[in-house]
Amino acid sequence: MATPLTRPIALALAALTCLGAAGLATVCAGERPNVLFILTDDQRWDCVSLNPDSIIHTPHTDRLGHEGVYFENVFCTTSLCSPSRASILSGLYAHAHGVTNNFTEYPDDMPTWPRSLQAAGYRTAYLGKYHMGEDNDDVRGGFDYFVTHKGQGKYFDTTFRFHGGERRVVEGYYTTVVTDMAEEWLRETDREKPWALIIGHKAPHSFYYPEPKYENAFKHVNVPYPASAFQLESNAEWYQERLDTWHGIYGPLFDYRKDWPDRSPEGVKHFAEMVRAYWATILSVDDSVGRMYALLEELGELDNTLIIFTSDHGILNGEHGMIDKRTAHEPSIRAPLVVRYPGLTPPDQPVVVEEMVLTVDFVPSILDICGVPPIADIHGRSWKKLASGRPDPDWRTSYVYMYNYEEQFPYTPNVRAVRTGEWKYVRYPHGDGGPDRHKPDLFHLATDPDEVHNLIDDPRYAGTVRRLRAELNRLLEEVGAVPDEMPIDRGIKQELPDPAIR
Repeated sequence: MATPLTRPIALALAALTCLGAAGLATVCAGERPNVLFILTDDQRWDCVSLNPDSIIHTPHTDRLGHEGVYFENVFCTTSLCSPSRASILSGLYAHAHGVTNNFTEYPDDMPTWPRSLQAAGYRTAYLGKYHMGEDNDDVRGGFDYFVTHKGQGKYFDTTFRFHGGERRVVEGYYTTVVTDMAEEWLRETDREKPWALIIGHKAPHSFYYPEPKYENAFKHVNVPYPASAFQLESNAEWYQERLDTWHGIYGPLFDYRKDWPDRSPEGVKHFAEMVRAYWATILSVDDSVGRMYALLEELGELDNTLIIFTSDHGILNGEHGMIDKRTAHEPSIRAPLVVRYPGLTPPDQPVVVEEMVLTVDFVPSILDICGVPPIADIHGRSWKKLASGRPDPDWRTSYVYMYNYEEQFPYTPNVRAVRTGEWKYVRYPHGDGGPDRHKPDLFHLATDPDEVHNLIDDPRYAGTVRRLRAELNRLLEEVGAVPDEMPIDRGIKQELPDPAIR
């Protein structure tokens, strides 16, 4: 349930609507919140210090939660960059929006929440990593101003393409550069209109290069392989097969290890270097959050801005012997979400939301809060009521997770999973409509949050498996994924991916 940290005082903030010249339903200027959407890449849910398990101290991000809303249980619907980003924009699962891998463009005719805000009179901008269409840096629809780059970008000296078409190298550290761009746009934009700005950070996506001032920030922290990396006996064989690959703990570790596979005890030093660098890149993101907060305060727009801080998904940092994401394990599918807007809850009465929130929920939530008509026939639902500290008895208690096997990254099978508050059941379908070739996973999250005891072979849980499998099938039907089309699982491969797409 949504619980306030202090007793809530209900706010009755009604969105006053008026008709625009084109007959669009809009909200009168001056009474709509601006939207600042801060999107990181691969940031785990336990990498903001609002989470008590966080190693990282993120005071600026925490401040948003201390003055707003912290969502404890946020999940992606596909733990892969482009599909998840498309779900954030569309409110749809990947099979519905069509961006099922990192090489597919977002459909030109597909609605998005920025398009809806733009049509309602908002001035809109996207700055930074967009990452849908690997080799495309064209201006995308729904934005009055758009600056991005091809592919992943670089932590230092990225070649950006600016709105007028000019491409040029912008020297400096990526996180600082896009924050500079955001500050410049906000200072110069027409703020007589409400505005919506998305900042797409590269961090903390691999390959990890911290800002120089943070290079040694975690040098003192001991980083062993997670215990779950050595507890794979009850899982399917593909867990073991993945260990020496690009996505395994004995593999190259995003080039932190040059000689691999390395199963020696000494090899953990490279793993530790990688994880410390991952953490360090997030410190610069937190600095950016602080800069944006200060700028909004300076401009007098802090309390009229809906600030959303989140990530597209998480990442496995060695859990279950895995590097990268894609699987349905908790570190892969969970993301942080922190929201500040006094129209939801007063800054002195912060709220913690415990309910299960998904990446597809951003579309209906943002449009609901901004008083803009909803997009029809999407999979998400608005968490506005929860963020205001009010219960929503009809809120979901389970969700379905989907991932499709990739020939470019052949280290993870097809995945179909159902997660409840207590259980997780995971299938690995072959893709030909026949029987699954891999043993499923069954984890009792309530007693085994690290997912190290696969209970699928225990006859005591046969009834639980039947119930969860029925719920998985029901949810697939609910999101329109039946028939459930997916690639053929070609097995775990040992070769490295093409350098151009890493």
